[in-house]
Amino acid sequence: MSVLSVYMSGAGTRPLPDEVVEQAKSHLLDSLASMISGSELPAGEAAQRYVRAHGGKGSATIAGTALTATSADAALANGMMAHADETDDSHNVSRSHPGCAVVPAALAAGEEFGVDGARFLRAIALGYDVGPRVINAMGGAAFSYDSSLSTHSIAGTFGAAAAACCMAGLDARQMRWALDYTAQQSSGIIAWRRDTDHIEKAFVFAGKPARDGVTSALVVQSGWNGVDDIFSGADNFFAAYAPKAEPGQLVEKLGERYEIVQTDIKKWTVGSPIQAPLDAIEAIRGKHPFEADQVRRVTVRLAPSVAAVVDNRDIPDICLQQMVAVMLLDKTVSFHAAHDKPRMNDSAVLAQRAKVNLVRDEELARLLPVRVTTVEIELADGTLLSERVDAVRGTPRNPMSRGEVMGKARDLIAPVLGREISERLIETVYAIETVTDVRRLRPLLQRRG
Repeated sequence: MSVLSVYMSGAGTRPLPDEVVEQAKSHLLDSLASMISGSELPAGEAAQRYVRAHGGKGSATIAGTALTATSADAALANGMMAHADETDDSHNVSRSHPGCAVVPAALAAGEEFGVDGARFLRAIALGYDVGPRVINAMGGAAFSYDSSLSTHSIAGTFGAAAAACCMAGLDARQMRWALDYTAQQSSGIIAWRRDTDHIEKAFVFAGKPARDGVTSALVVQSGWNGVDDIFSGADNFFAAYAPKAEPGQLVEKLGERYEIVQTDIKKWTVGSPIQAPLDAIEAIRGKHPFEADQVRRVTVRLAPSVAAVVDNRDIPDICLQQMVAVMLLDKTVSFHAAHDKPRMNDSAVLAQRAKVNLVRDEELARLLPVRVTTVEIELADGTLLSERVDAVRGTPRNPMSRGEVMGKARDLIAPVLGREISERLIETVYAIETVTDVRRLRPLLQRRG
């Protein structure tokens, strides 16, 4: 608790290594782009309905709209938008999506306190460091496979709180109290897997964590105190949630290993388990071009626990069979195609889906948390094509370039805010240290009028 709280309290003024700065800017841009594009998806629209009915009384920005709200409500709405689909980043080891909770919380708190861009970026990096480490301490990916608790919600809540508290400038003891209030708000169960519209999932992964993280910062900043040792005292967080936890993981290599560098940026706007299969099909096609009608069968091998997440789901962007069928037909998977639910009933797509065979491969389970995938494509003439993907594009072992991140952001932002605003936002993010007050980002995040 002492090491963690002191580290958190100093994060706002502590310079980051150049590599971490570059990654933080890319993840910030990717998360903002997810928020803006998500404003036009069902979860984003649901968030706007909530704000219009019950919020709208504050001055915090809600991306992709002309709306404003209180800090907590803005964090909720922007979080819902950031995870309105599967566009946002993901931290594989901790089974979490840090950016969709951390960035909305940092933005809301930053506007509340008028913080500059340099501190904003450092707060975001801190959020990525704290949230995933809580899950690592609980047992990491193994814990997620054995528990009904949602690691995505827990990591998001602690990450959002860390970022918001950094923006609020809390000292070390206040950080202890904020962690206490965050622990009391930590919740979420994997019933979100039964969600068919991505609204509950957006709430669990991002909307609720972002809101609760901001709340933790605001109540302590206003003068509340709390328990000093929620991670180590009697009836502590780990005793309640993960009795076999290793609390030392909270501070392991803190300040040396930055989790934002370990976090994936998705090339494809689909669920993480589908990234590798799409990479594989693209690679196969690059070596041996073919048309969809030439394909007899596609066999995709995934670890069983990974396959379960994307096997014939009701939502297109987390349905492996649907996305493979689209890839066969379109030779890519666009943002629009990944969200085209009516197309799930299209006869041409259904004909391709019938060719997809998902194999739950126990051998690949031994390689987790690295998600290795093998794709085999059998053509009608008997030709057998295959590709094994050990490092998905956008993961730390095969990172996207700044240009690729910018290209993805343009495709997400421009349809909502226009090309000119898109370019200005991208330019501003990569020069975020020059922004004297994050409130100045609003004209680059909102619709006009």
